[in-house]
Amino acid sequence: MQALSDRTRDFTDSVIRRMTRISNRCGAVNLSQGFPDFTPPEEILKRLSEVAYEDFNQYSITWGAATLREAIARK
Repeated sequence: MQALSDRTRDFTDSVIRRMTRISNRCGAVNLSQGFPDFTPPEEILKRLSEVAYEDFNQYSITWGAATLREAIARK
């Protein structure tokens, strides 16, 4: 097998994988990888199908939308 570049020795796991391990250890809700273990409520599925046709489709900023952070903080 051909050896990999020396630079690959410095590769580490991703921040997302690291946060998954931490959330599993702490029993936290993990929103990082997008693998839910439940079926979304019907109203969410309906709304998702509506917004799929809107002309805005990109990832949110790293720390999340301000409106979402504020809603979570109110909880």
